[in-house]
Amino acid sequence: MTVLLETKLPLPLWRRGKVRDVYDLGDKLLVVATDRISALDVVLPCGIPDKGKVLNQLSAFWFEKTAHIVPNHFVKAVDDLGALRDYHLGDCPDYVVGRSMIVRKTKPIPIECVVRGYLFGSAWAEYKATGATGNIHLPPDMQEGQELHQPLFTPTTKSETEHDRPLNDKDVKQLGMEHLMRELEEKSLLIYHYAQDYAKTKGIIIADTKLEFGLANGELILIDELLTPDSSRFWDASQYEVGHSQPCLDKQPVRDWLLASGWHEESPVPMLPQEVIEGTSKRYREAYSKLTT
Repeated sequence: MTVLLETKLPLPLWRRGKVRDVYDLGDKLLVVATDRISALDVVLPCGIPDKGKVLNQLSAFWFEKTAHIVPNHFVKAVDDLGALRDYHLGDCPDYVVGRSMIVRKTKPIPIECVVRGYLFGSAWAEYKATGATGNIHLPPDMQEGQELHQPLFTPTTKSETEHDRPLNDKDVKQLGMEHLMRELEEKSLLIYHYAQDYAKTKGIIIADTKLEFGLANGELILIDELLTPDSSRFWDASQYEVGHSQPCLDKQPVRDWLLASGWHEESPVPMLPQEVIEGTSKRYREAYSKLTT
C-alpha cells in the first residue's frame, strides 16, 4: 500500500507543515493532508496509509457539523478534480481527491488551544509532579485517566523551532493576545462540549483535543484540522477504566513506541515497525467510521 509523504502541485506553495502541504489559490488556500505522521514534535520517516484522507474527511465532517457553534475556514472538500475547476488547474494529480479541502485565508493565532476533559498524558505527568496542570490546581488523589470535574482550557505556545509549553501571562502579553484569550477559551470549550456529547453517542470518549484559530476580517474562526486522531485523544468508551492507559483510536501508541525505542532528540528518528504502521492506519480508519456513520 502506497503512502503520500510529499505533494507537488502546479501551484505556489504557501506552507509545508508537519502533516499538511498548503497551496495558494489566490483568494483561498488548498490544504492537502499527506500521510506523514508526527509525534513528540518530530516528523517520522514513514507514513501511515490512508491517514491523510482520514484527517481531511474527518475535519471536513466536524467543520460542517460545528459551523453553527463557531465559524471556521472550511469552504469545500475536494471530492473530485472538478472542485478545482474555478482555479484553472490543468495537470492536478489525482491524489488530491479525498485528502484536500479549499479554505479561507486567515491570520493564524500562534497559540495551541488545548482542552482537557480527562487527566492523561502530559497533564497527568504534570499533575503527579506539581498537583496542577496548565497552572490549574486539581484535587488531591486523582488517578490517571480520571474525568475532570469540568473540562480545562490549557493553552500552549505554538512554535516551529521548540517544544510547545504551557502558555503564561508573559507569553500572552508578548503575543498581544490579551484581548482574545477569553474568546479563545469560550469557543474552545463550546466545541469540546458539543463534540464530546456527540462522540459518546458513537461509543467514543474525547479525552482531550487541540484547536487552532485564525482571524478573518477581524472574526475569530477555527482553522487547520478539527477533532482528528492527530489532534485529539479518542478512547473506546466501552473499555474505559480509571487508573491506567486506555484503549484508543488515535496516535498514542506511536508516541508510546517512540518513547520506548530509546530515541532521543539528538539521534535520527527511527522507522516505525510495520505492525505499528498497520495498527495506526486501522485505528484512524475505525475512528472515522465510528464518528461519521
